[in-house]
Amino acid sequence: MSHSAKTFQIGLVGLGVMGRNLAQNMEEKGFPVAVWNRDPNKIKKFLAENKGKKFGGDAELSNFIALLERPRRVLLMVKAGDPVDQMIERLLPLLESGDIIMDGGNSWFEDTQRREKLLRSKGLHFVGVGISGGEEGARHGPSMMPGGSTEAYAEVQSIFEAITAQTEAGACVTHVGPDGAGHFVKMVHNGIEYADMQLLAEVYDLMRRGLGLAEPGMAEIFAQWNQGPMESFLVELTAQVLKVVDNESGHPLVSKIMDRAGQKGTGRWTVQAALEQGVAVPGIAAAVDARVLSSMKTERIAAEKALTGPEVREISDPQALLADLHGAIYASRITAYAQGMDLIRSASERYQWSVDLSETARIWKGGCIIRARLLDPIRQAYSGEIPLANLMMDVELGAQLQALQGAWRRVATFAVTNGIPIPVMSACLNYFDSYRTGRLPQNLIQAHRDAFGAHTYERVDHPEWGFVHTEW
Repeated sequence: MSHSAKTFQIGLVGLGVMGRNLAQNMEEKGFPVAVWNRDPNKIKKFLAENKGKKFGGDAELSNFIALLERPRRVLLMVKAGDPVDQMIERLLPLLESGDIIMDGGNSWFEDTQRREKLLRSKGLHFVGVGISGGEEGARHGPSMMPGGSTEAYAEVQSIFEAITAQTEAGACVTHVGPDGAGHFVKMVHNGIEYADMQLLAEVYDLMRRGLGLAEPGMAEIFAQWNQGPMESFLVELTAQVLKVVDNESGHPLVSKIMDRAGQKGTGRWTVQAALEQGVAVPGIAAAVDARVLSSMKTERIAAEKALTGPEVREISDPQALLADLHGAIYASRITAYAQGMDLIRSASERYQWSVDLSETARIWKGGCIIRARLLDPIRQAYSGEIPLANLMMDVELGAQLQALQGAWRRVATFAVTNGIPIPVMSACLNYFDSYRTGRLPQNLIQAHRDAFGAHTYERVDHPEWGFVHTEW
């Protein structure tokens, strides 16, 4: 099965869908690839299907490593968690100083930090690579978010730049920062993705229940929206999905799908990391909660009978509501990105990663699931000399939020009045309103805390007193 030794520029471990597609992508771009899988039959099958191409492989792990040029570059495409540690353990005795192990899975960033430290102590490099774009992206150009040492990135940069999605702003890859930075940024990407998908679901619900629209009509609206500032992969996908007809019933296929959303954990991790960092991400948290609530199908069916809400009223001006929906989803989307970017900024400061937020927006422009036209003004917003405290404080995007807030509030009012849940849209609006409020009511909470637990408080009129306590 093997070719002559040391002729392959990169080794790929794990021939699942993503691994296979990435291997083919790399070979097509001129990089000979050696492959390995724990099931030797998968290696045989892959090599047989790709005869005549620059692939090699061997069932014996040491022979597989012997096929690679120095420094050896090994990309793991295995399940996150223990399988990554087990694979590292097996590879360690076979590698030498300066070799590089890369993890292309959705790993928890603290695991990546731990692994990077361990490998560094043995003279090896470890790169945590966030990869977005699904199987299609892996095959034809994903967005990649590698984190690790600058030396390690220099060794893989040419491969990554060749295989990632290309936009007018360049290849959708950059050296994100040291150790866990790449996996952290990928995790936040997925958190924003959760919020964006839930926003689209909320608008779909408002069109369906609030406006009584059928799926083909909605598909047209989303397709129209995709021509303007809202243009994005997920809006385009929504239009596409709503058009598909079920062969069996002749109804729109989406109407036949069970309303229980699954999750693999990256959205939840984003919320956990935000709690840990003390950063507010209410839109992302609401999207995770919405999926949890959706999984409670049996309870919801029982509750629908027991707990009645308002009757949905017929709307006098559907076109006006549609225009408002466009504005409300766009405003919510800006604030969802603001929350994600704020979390990356905070973690970057905490772990001294020096993540460039303008570059982050640039590499998300192609290949990844949240690619959107909105990333152009976001990239612009973060490219200024003075660091932006929050995306909402950008002159252009801030002005858009102010211009759109009327539509946003009208949609929220319509949804609440008619009992249609909009968890992410309302959380994003509350985030905007809280952020722009100079004096929030938490002074009462500080009074409570001091009254029942002597937690002390500060005075507005006497900051020089520091923290004081009162016998209430």
